[in-house]
Amino acid sequence: MAGEELILLNFWPSMFGARVRIALAEKGLRYEEKAEDLPYKSRLLRKMNPIYKKVPVLIHNGKPVCESLIIVEYIDEMWSDRAPLLPSDPSARAHARFWAAFIDKKLHGLGNRITWHESKEEVEECKKELIKILKVLEDVLGEKPYLGGEVFGFLDIALMGYYPSFHTYETCANFRIEDECPKLMEWAKRCLERESVSNSLSDPNKLLHMVMRSRHQFGLD
Repeated sequence: MAGEELILLNFWPSMFGARVRIALAEKGLRYEEKAEDLPYKSRLLRKMNPIYKKVPVLIHNGKPVCESLIIVEYIDEMWSDRAPLLPSDPSARAHARFWAAFIDKKLHGLGNRITWHESKEEVEECKKELIKILKVLEDVLGEKPYLGGEVFGFLDIALMGYYPSFHTYETCANFRIEDECPKLMEWAKRCLERESVSNSLSDPNKLLHMVMRSRHQFGLD
C-alpha cells in the first residue's frame, strides 16, 4: 500500500523481533528498523509500548502493535492479499495458535534457565525438560515439511525465532539437539533455505559470545 510507514523497534538478539522480521520479509514489506539498546529503553519505545516497554513493536502509520505473535497475525491480516502465514481453515488456525503459545510457554523459560543457570544440577534438569519439549514439537512436525503442513507459515515463524539460541543452549548444557531430534533440525535447515528466514535471524555465534561475556560479568562462570 503506497504511502504506508512501517517502523520496527527491535533489539538484535531478540527471538521475538526475529519473528516479526521473518513475517515482514515473507510479505515482501519494506520497513525501517530502529535498534534499541536494551536494557536502556528509548523514549519512543516507552511511548509506543507503555505497559511492557519491551521489543518488538511494529509501528504502522504511527500506531503501535506489540507482542510478537500478535504482530505476526496483524501483518498477515493487514496484507492478506499476499502469501498467507496462517491457514484459512479455522481449525488449522486454532492448531497453529495453540502450538505457538505452547512454544513460548515452554521454551522461553527453559531456555533462560539453561542460559543463566547457576549450577550443573539446574542445567541438567532443564536440558532433560528441553529435550522433552523439542521431541513433542518433533511429533507435531511428523512427516510434514513444515510444522503447519505443506507450506511455511505462522508456526514455523514462531519456532524459528528461537533457532539462533539453540547453539547457546547446546553449549551451556553440553548436548546436540540434532542427536536428540534429527527431524526437527532437518526442518530448521529447510526453513533456513528461505531468504526471509536466513536474513532475519541473528548470528548464533555472536549471540553465544554475548551470553558468555554476560555470564562472566555476572560471575556465573
